[in-house]
Amino acid sequence: MPLSTNLATAPSRSHSDPAHDALRAYARDPFHGLFEGRTVEDLIAPGSLLDTPAAKRWYRDLFAGLPEELYTYQLPLDQASGPVSKALGEEITMFSSYSYLGLIGNPRINRAAQRAIDRYGTSTGGVRVLTGTLALHLEVERELARFLGQEAAAIFASGYDANVAAISSLFGKNDFALLDQYAHRSIHDGVAMAGCEIKRFKHNDLEDLERHLQLARERGYRRILIAVDSVFSMDGDQAPLADLIAIKKRYNAFLMVDEAHAIGAIGKTGRGVCEEQDIDPADIDIHTGSLSKGIPASGGFVAGSQALKVYIQHGSAPYMFSAAITPANAASILEALRILDEEPEHMDRLRENTRILKDGLERLGFDTGASTSPIVPLILGDEWRAYRWAKHLLLDHGIFTSAVTFPAVSPGQARLRLCATAAHRPEHFEKLFLALQACKEAEL
Repeated sequence: MPLSTNLATAPSRSHSDPAHDALRAYARDPFHGLFEGRTVEDLIAPGSLLDTPAAKRWYRDLFAGLPEELYTYQLPLDQASGPVSKALGEEITMFSSYSYLGLIGNPRINRAAQRAIDRYGTSTGGVRVLTGTLALHLEVERELARFLGQEAAAIFASGYDANVAAISSLFGKNDFALLDQYAHRSIHDGVAMAGCEIKRFKHNDLEDLERHLQLARERGYRRILIAVDSVFSMDGDQAPLADLIAIKKRYNAFLMVDEAHAIGAIGKTGRGVCEEQDIDPADIDIHTGSLSKGIPASGGFVAGSQALKVYIQHGSAPYMFSAAITPANAASILEALRILDEEPEHMDRLRENTRILKDGLERLGFDTGASTSPIVPLILGDEWRAYRWAKHLLLDHGIFTSAVTFPAVSPGQARLRLCATAAHRPEHFEKLFLALQACKEAEL
């Protein structure tokens, strides 16, 4: 896509209207005056609850950034998240949304959710294993298993719950877990909860993985878990699944693959990494993922054999002790799966928009890493540079992006995490590219 507007005429936000003033005020003070007239020491007294290195670090960063209007997190939206939304009364263009298919607010899904509320109400009144299972839950699980090409699936209130449930119920203190260093935090937390010995192998480095596997076998570990994301959430690259399957079979290990950012995002029909890489889903021992990204609901899943599902339903704490997924969310998941089957144009547009985003960023000379998905990082290096770019994109150009810094990414790898969606239009991309070039020329 050409940049058809000169930078000299690139639009920027008026700083005089009340909505813009509210947005700027939020970036300067989102915490209702908490920091006004106070120091870090005033807020974190020695020996107090927050007297920890992590809390002090965050508070020092906040004290440094708020006077420069650098806080662009937790921005309260006034309407549905989409390529165009509103925050504090001002229109914004979204470029960090997980809604890969652009289905938030889709009329079919809205109607399905409303019908579920009319029939079942807003909650189930219990956990799944007791009084909280609806006929709708079972229908969703059957359709999800079919969609994934797995024998069975169990759904949870979140993708985080699904990962913690699978790992903590199947592995323990006498087991060994090898995690890709960029694996999602929920995987790390699940392994820690299980009490396994944990080692991280270098990102997508199969030689390093095998070295750790050999050491684990030499130390006598019988059960070994290899856990990866299929699409890594901060880099947008994919795990080499065929190689990982060959390695896990060679070492008689178990493979867990988290598809949170792959379902409804990659593969010809949105079925994720197995479809994208021509992998038999049966070769994945534990198949997990989110239902709140490409699928516009809230929830997560564990899929695999029927025997795995039955055990997870009775042996995992999140299934037994967390609230069941709501009727509206269950119906939204089911309708989204039907839309993916019946309306392939959403995936077609997502692929085209992903190409437009990558091509535009590369043409502007930005480092986008090794992304092969709708997640395209714009790597800036310094965390304060990332904060400044996010600020200027929002306040000067009305573009909402996420600045991602340590500990979400390694030190020196701060970035803007950009995402293409099927709902973006050409004018959205042109606006983004013009604003990014303006940031670059201003040497922010």
